[in-house]
Amino acid sequence: MKVLHVITGLEAGGAERQLHDLVAHHRVTAEVAALTRPGLISQAIRELGVPVHHLGMSGNRDLRVLNPLWRLVREGGYDVVHAHLFRAGLYGRLVARLAGVSAIVATEHSIGDHHLEGRPITRSVRTLARAGERLGHVTVAVSSAAARRLERWGVPADRIEVIPNGIDPRAFRFDPAARTTTRSRLTIPPHLTVVGGVGRLEPGKRFDVLLEAVAPLPDTVLLLVGDGPERAKLVARARELGIAHRMILTGQSSQVPALLSAMDVFAAPSEEETFGLAVVEALAAGLPVLHGACPALAELPPGSAPGARRLPADPAAYREAIGELAASGTPRLPAPHAVEHYAIDRHVTRIEELYLRLHQQRHRSTTALGERR
Repeated sequence: MKVLHVITGLEAGGAERQLHDLVAHHRVTAEVAALTRPGLISQAIRELGVPVHHLGMSGNRDLRVLNPLWRLVREGGYDVVHAHLFRAGLYGRLVARLAGVSAIVATEHSIGDHHLEGRPITRSVRTLARAGERLGHVTVAVSSAAARRLERWGVPADRIEVIPNGIDPRAFRFDPAARTTTRSRLTIPPHLTVVGGVGRLEPGKRFDVLLEAVAPLPDTVLLLVGDGPERAKLVARARELGIAHRMILTGQSSQVPALLSAMDVFAAPSEEETFGLAVVEALAAGLPVLHGACPALAELPPGSAPGARRLPADPAAYREAIGELAASGTPRLPAPHAVEHYAIDRHVTRIEELYLRLHQQRHRSTTALGERR
């Protein structure tokens, strides 16, 4: 079976890293098409031996990308086209439908109640998304929360498949050597407590809460991994609080496991998430985790992640919790059951079973149509 993954870009975001892990463990023949922004993940996928096609889209409304995407799909002989993220979901499903691809799948990686991929959900966005959904066969929701949001948009339940994200627990296992090397590279003295966050620097992630929380805590550094439109505002606020020297912004990074090893506490104060991939990765690294919305944990039985604590997006709540953890010495924790539950092998198996089922359904439908004729 031959699969083409279509994604808007290949910067180092959660959806992009999830795609990398999927193709790294695929048991089918896979290729990747990026509409725009090659990014860090592009090279990492190529290093796996997976072809990556960059289609040169210059902006979200650049319809010229449809032509190279059409040629790629028409000539590629793909059994499945799997789209990721909003723009790729629109264009990928449209082209795959026109090309007669037998299985057309799209994954909703970042749909909230009020935001889609960090942007406010407007009527036009919802209309476009719903129109694109009708062109595919199945939409994968990465959590039950995401599935419920899709249903509220009018997507029929029988066109939604809940398949949670997956991680490779071994890749995120705590590495003492990486901790030492990374903290040295970032000039973080061994005695300081590092509070970390991973994600796109956008308002919905609420990293501003962590700035306010850390400011009064001596011997504490805030380490944020990612980039985005909030970067300048976060830097300005850190200067106002007098802690610019205690905030490190790494930008996009391909070294997330090593950076997690360098942290002592992981914090994710977002109030709206589709899954919460970074939280699961932090748990795999043995970190105590303070978090806001996280469907990945909310949908598991109580006790599945004893090292995680849910807090309101309030600086005082995070300040108190961080202080308590720092006082306790923040020992590394064993990976909880939640990490194994979201192992990448489970994710890959369920995705490939979906491909096969859709492909077989289409084959049976085509055979039945031919027999009637």
